[in-house]
Amino acid sequence: MVSLICTLQDHRDEVYWCAFSPTLLATCSGDKTIRIYNTNDFSELPFSPLSGHRYGVHCCSFSVCGTYLFTCSTDALTIIWSMATGEVKTKFEHPGGSPVRVCSLSPYSSLLLSGASDGTLALWDFHSKKLRKSKAVTEATVMACCFTPCGQMFVTGCTSGDIKVWDLDMKQLYAERDAHDMGVACCHFAPQFDIDFSSVEFRLASCGQDSQLKVWIVSQHGAAACEMKLLHTLTGQSAPVLSCAFSSDGELLVSGSVDKTVTVYNASDGVLLHTLKRHESFVTACAFSPTLPWMATGSMDKKVNVWRIADRDIGQGAGRKLSGHSRLLVSDWSEEDVLAWLSEEGLEELVTTFTTNNIDGPELLCLTKETLASELSIESVGLRGKVLRKVEALKAELTGLDAPDEFLCPITREVMKDPVIAADGYSYEREAIESWISAKNRSSPMTNLPLPTTLVMPNRSLKTAIGRWTATQ
Repeated sequence: MVSLICTLQDHRDEVYWCAFSPTLLATCSGDKTIRIYNTNDFSELPFSPLSGHRYGVHCCSFSVCGTYLFTCSTDALTIIWSMATGEVKTKFEHPGGSPVRVCSLSPYSSLLLSGASDGTLALWDFHSKKLRKSKAVTEATVMACCFTPCGQMFVTGCTSGDIKVWDLDMKQLYAERDAHDMGVACCHFAPQFDIDFSSVEFRLASCGQDSQLKVWIVSQHGAAACEMKLLHTLTGQSAPVLSCAFSSDGELLVSGSVDKTVTVYNASDGVLLHTLKRHESFVTACAFSPTLPWMATGSMDKKVNVWRIADRDIGQGAGRKLSGHSRLLVSDWSEEDVLAWLSEEGLEELVTTFTTNNIDGPELLCLTKETLASELSIESVGLRGKVLRKVEALKAELTGLDAPDEFLCPITREVMKDPVIAADGYSYEREAIESWISAKNRSSPMTNLPLPTTLVMPNRSLKTAIGRWTATQ
């Protein structure tokens, strides 16, 4: 079942978008503001609301670790905010000054994409604060854009109904004409992808004015060949579908509609699990938390509803899901990563204490019963014991003697730092396999058979496993 946790009613106008980081919820509105909430108790942060746009704010998106928030508006600006202080870090004005409808950040780089009402795209590097490229990609309004989980491609959707796939040089790889009759409203990739000897497959959700939610398989064959195939057409709503999102584990798919409903589907088979009817107007926004069994929905009724999803709906017993902090060595965890871990382990009541004491990854691993009592002033003996058991379990998960063979690159025979999967199905250190390929050796280092493609994809699960093992060595 899905239960309503709370309703946030701080915006004075329609809510256009909502987004989660590991510890925060951001919402944006036609009232020109962005509001930031702590997911511990859904209290607003001291610097909220953020007021830097001159017109309504259409979209907001966090960086993977939650350090930055990206927002875009009718005022043609895309603004990057610090989530430590609420200060503006950078402002990008869209080429031509057209209203910006949507923005998306690459998951593994500093590339930021913005789409505008005049049909143009702008690709920025927000670290160097430079425009990498801009291009007119349609004669219609760009309403949707998102990067693939690997960050090597992105898709766009527009009011003409087309969905197009692009590489990072803005070369069109594929176009699905009339994917949604009367226009695309939103699109979102599932975080997981599949790779085999000849291709990489991603799942893409899209929704539109035709009252349909669709799930596609986007396949990339080599560096330039790409195609889309329709997997599911979901018709659980009776009016235009304005928003959609996959859960962080890829198991659920949510959508919001003009019929005022929120629908939750099993993403694998398209089975409708829940229809939620707690909004009083069009549901314009939806998002899942990356670390907690929660989702948020926003509406033209000026409200944001936060929901809890039952364990059985998110795959109870399927094992711990990867979250933002899981991609790092524990010794590299930031304070935000530690807070996300607390929430994941059911220790939300300690978020304020850990925040006040600036506990990061190295300090987490050094906690003792003495420091918990004397320095962190945790009075409850039971709570101190629970924290220590969780920390010891984390250490045990990381402990090892000799590196397992699967952690070693087949080329260098060293523990991998950035493992990638090649077309032969084996994992290699990125630098090693790219050097192998750049030497014009198109055969597999393991099988000596020709590689059907030189494309390599990040092996996130292996990187996480290596990180956990390495942290205590």
